[in-house]
Order: sequence, then C-alpha cells, then structure tokens
Amino acid sequence: MRISVLALALSLVAADLPACEVALVLAMDVSRSVDAAEFDLIRHGTAHAFRHPDIVRLIGRLDGGVLVTVTQWSGAGQQRQMIPWTRLKTPAELTGFAGRIDSMRRSFRYQLTAPGEALAHAESLGRSAPINCRRRVIDLAGDGVRNTGAATAEIANRVAARGVTINGLVVRGDSPDPLEFYRQEVKRGPLAFIEIAHGYADYREAMFRKLLRELNPSLSRLR
Repeated sequence: MRISVLALALSLVAADLPACEVALVLAMDVSRSVDAAEFDLIRHGTAHAFRHPDIVRLIGRLDGGVLVTVTQWSGAGQQRQMIPWTRLKTPAELTGFAGRIDSMRRSFRYQLTAPGEALAHAESLGRSAPINCRRRVIDLAGDGVRNTGAATAEIANRVAARGVTINGLVVRGDSPDPLEFYRQEVKRGPLAFIEIAHGYADYREAMFRKLLRELNPSLSRLR
C-alpha cells in the first residue's frame, strides 16, 4: 500500500512539472505600414532564425524543448493564428517549422495598427497552449505606434499580471519612432526586453538575437 501511495504521489508531482522550457507567441505586424517586400523579410528572417545552428543547438539542450505559435495582427479586429502551437526539440522539427514560416501567407493588408488587441489575442493563445511550460512569452514585432484600438499599456499590464513576459521587436525607421512606445507601452514582465532592427534589412539578425535572448534567460538581462 505504501508503494502504491508513493507511486501515486510521484505521478501527481510529475503531472504538475512543466513539460517544456517556454511557450512563445510570435506576433507579427502586418498593418498597412508593412509592404510586400517587408513582409517577405519578416517571414524569411524569422524562418532563418529557427534554422540557425545556434538556435537549433540551444533548443536541443532545453528540457522538453519549446512550444511556439505564430500569429499575425493589424487593426483592432484583425488578428489570426497562422501556425498552431508546435513543439520544437529536434533539428528536423525546427527545419519543418521554419519551412512553414517561409511559406506563410499574409492575412491582412491596408489596415491600421492596434497593438493592444494584438497582445490580448496573443495572451488568449497562450492560455490555449496544449502543454505546461516554465515560462510564457509574447514577442510583439512591429514598426509603428498605436493608431487605433484600446490603450496598449492597460492591456499589457493585464497580460503581465497573468505571469506572461512581453518582449518587443521594434523595426525603426518610421515616424514617429516606435522604440519609445514599445519601451513604455509594450515591454512587461520578468526579464522583458526590446530588440531593435534598424530597418527591415536588419530584421533577420534582430530576430536571431531576440530568440537567443528569449531561450537563454541569462541573456535577457542585456540591454
């Protein structure tokens, strides 16, 4: 009887243990400020990051790997999950996931920019994740400030209060410069940071740096 009780207790503990390191929502801005060539740089740059040998090795060493989903966002009513939650651990899984990003279509065009609703949508996706992970992270990428929708900071605060870290990937070059907006209105939670792309030509390297920091929390302290 003691053995049975102990086995049951151990199984309950195991059921509560996180099954992966991080659940990551990649939220891509596809508002009207992003033209067709820039969208190609976004998706191909993101795919390249998941193929990068350093990322492949890092994910391979993480206990349980990672869980990732990709969503696109624009105006207040425009958010769509493009790639469902996918568990990544092996090189083959990462290669397959990168291929899906490479071939991803664009959902919205010529719409305004509502980062608050994008965060709310991303957080709802996080609650639907199929397995438990140690950390929940939203990566909101964009090249502009809010010009429609709810107040971004209010939604970001609610999301962070649920234990979610919100990081930003800011593409600079537009006016007004979105960097300060992302710092004040978007970035929230433990070890949150902003990664900067100096124009879309720099998106690929910025996405690689961002993933490296998100997957290795010790690097998140860098500024």
